[in-house]
Amino acid sequence: MIEIPESLVLAEQLNKIIRGRQIAFVETEHTEHKFAWYAGDSQEYDKKMSGHVVGNCTGIGSMVEMEIGDYSFVVGDGTNLRYYGADEKLPERYQTRIAFDDGSSLICTVQMYGAMFLILPKEFENPYYLAAKEKPMPGTAAFDYPYFCSLAQDLSGKVSAKAFLATQQRIPGLGNGVLQDILLESGIHPKRKLETLHEEDYKRLYETVVRLLKEMQDAGGRDTEKDLFGKAGGYETKLSRKNIGYCPHCGSPVQKTAYLGGNVYFCPACQPLT
Repeated sequence: MIEIPESLVLAEQLNKIIRGRQIAFVETEHTEHKFAWYAGDSQEYDKKMSGHVVGNCTGIGSMVEMEIGDYSFVVGDGTNLRYYGADEKLPERYQTRIAFDDGSSLICTVQMYGAMFLILPKEFENPYYLAAKEKPMPGTAAFDYPYFCSLAQDLSGKVSAKAFLATQQRIPGLGNGVLQDILLESGIHPKRKLETLHEEDYKRLYETVVRLLKEMQDAGGRDTEKDLFGKAGGYETKLSRKNIGYCPHCGSPVQKTAYLGGNVYFCPACQPLT
């Protein structure tokens, strides 16, 4: 699933590979998928995009936004982006294909669910898109420690660490995937309540959010996800579906449990609940 590191990596790759390319044609709904979401009439995508040159590509939260004329093509969390050269065989099943004048293609494939929106940015009122556009991302100057603390100011002390970081679009693109290592390195249990956190906990948590997301981006994303060419990221996740054995810090068995709409992994020794 696309989260902050992957959206930034994909945008960087897209800028190198397809920015400045002219679109030859666009195919939508190639393979039927009831949870593949489009904005407006997907059959209009070809008419609106063909002949235009791809502009700047940007990672915003868990989305990748590509400028195409007056429009933006926005790929959301859950949609896989792959680039295929002119001589490469395309997959049999996919949802959207953007074909370029040199014969290459950008393929969008949805697994569980995913968005492929062609929008006029000033008119699009999707709350997830607006939050990703308006809120500062970790690593930017606006995402400083006072801003981070302000995100918790109006929350009940009963809110958990996972809920604080990864729900309600408080930090767009910080999802359940990157959350695991952030909490491990911070020494904070996913279910630990905000009322139990002290000033030093918030500072450590903030510093870990900024540092780890940058590490993940610099490594080309997490090893649980793939880039524009189908290559797994170089950041080796410590707690994920690929590593649920033993804590890399103390050797204790890692525990896994379902919590707030997804699995969480934690070390009971390094991340005590109280």
